[in-house]
Amino acid sequence: MNEFLQLAAGNLLSPMVLFFALGVTAGWLKSDLALPEAVSKGLSLYLMLAIGFKGGAELAASGLTGTIAVALVLAIALSFTLPVLAYGLLRSLGRLDVTNAAAIAAHYGSVSVVTFVAATGFLGNRGIPFEGYVVAMMALMETPAIVTGLLLARRARSAAGAEAAALRTPLFSRDVAREVFLSGSVVLLVGSFAIGWATGEKGLAIMAPAIVDPFKAVIAVFLLDMGLLVGRRLPDFRAVGWRVMAFGLYMPVIGGTIGLLSAHAIGLSPGGVTLVAVLAASASYIVVPAAMRMALPKANPAVYVTLSLAVTFPFNLIVGIPLYNAAARLLAAM
Repeated sequence: MNEFLQLAAGNLLSPMVLFFALGVTAGWLKSDLALPEAVSKGLSLYLMLAIGFKGGAELAASGLTGTIAVALVLAIALSFTLPVLAYGLLRSLGRLDVTNAAAIAAHYGSVSVVTFVAATGFLGNRGIPFEGYVVAMMALMETPAIVTGLLLARRARSAAGAEAAALRTPLFSRDVAREVFLSGSVVLLVGSFAIGWATGEKGLAIMAPAIVDPFKAVIAVFLLDMGLLVGRRLPDFRAVGWRVMAFGLYMPVIGGTIGLLSAHAIGLSPGGVTLVAVLAASASYIVVPAAMRMALPKANPAVYVTLSLAVTFPFNLIVGIPLYNAAARLLAAM
């Protein structure tokens, strides 16, 4: 128990999370602290570029075998389908409009990099090996969830209103495809991943001073900015109610279970199964908030950021990681 508490404290008291807390406090107290809009957008673009590029470079280093290809397809499938499940659960609560439900759902098909790093530390401390290409799976799970979230929001908008039958836009029309797949966040993530894959270790060595060394500091500033947004809109989050907050606790268990069983079915080791379960259980609070802020500006960050960071993130650190690992070892022993 003490070990679990130390793991949770070490991550919850990291500079990145504390900067988020500073932002929330400053926003709640109505401080005039603010980042210029251009700086906020620049931080979002930087983070998507860095994560996409590093994921592509990791895949280039691992090489593409049949086993890895199956694992990557699984990652994409999870990221596309988990938001649909999350969206259905959220809409059944009756407390969220379609835009906010779609924005939240996108977070729960994507991943939390910090949670993933904590899980690798958990395994490393116990000497449990895992497949290195799971890092590439993590990178691939960012974009499909964003695409699914945008598709859900677009489909709901096109079907709304009294004139829906006359005005409805087909789900996969040219206009819809252009809006979703040419969204700036999607283009940058996919393009950066492709460039990282094409240039491999040499490319990563060239880019490291820009996307590796400053990465955590940029996350800290980004989370400070998101904290300011959340702090200023906390009354909106409180109005959503406890049912949405409860979603942030049971959705990780549902997603983690799906990831766990899927990874076990394709033959990953217990360490790899644990990490895939963590990926499926986690909720993004870096890349997807950045994408939703640009693509769905009407969605409320006080709901989706606070739900993923203040509810799901600590739950996974304290309960989720050891729970998924225990379940993975149990499956392996059967």
